[in-house]
Amino acid sequence: MAPHKFAVGQHVEFQPGPWDANIPRGVYTITRAMPGDDLDRTYRARSLSDGLERVFREKQLRPGGLDGEAGSA
Repeated sequence: MAPHKFAVGQHVEFQPGPWDANIPRGVYTITRAMPGDDLDRTYRARSLSDGLERVFREKQLRPGGLDGEAGSA
């Protein structure tokens, strides 16, 4: 499996899918890169708006937020 795309401390934006209506949009900070299954890598990330940590798959995130990375892929 390829290495993780995002680093601890990096700001990312959550890209919601059709089943993610209850997860707040916005900027998150990666707090931990975790092992994932064969399909995708996973991360723990803390929301800058409510301070809660959530687990995301890499495909749910994109670079952006406070690092000046918004709009890059």
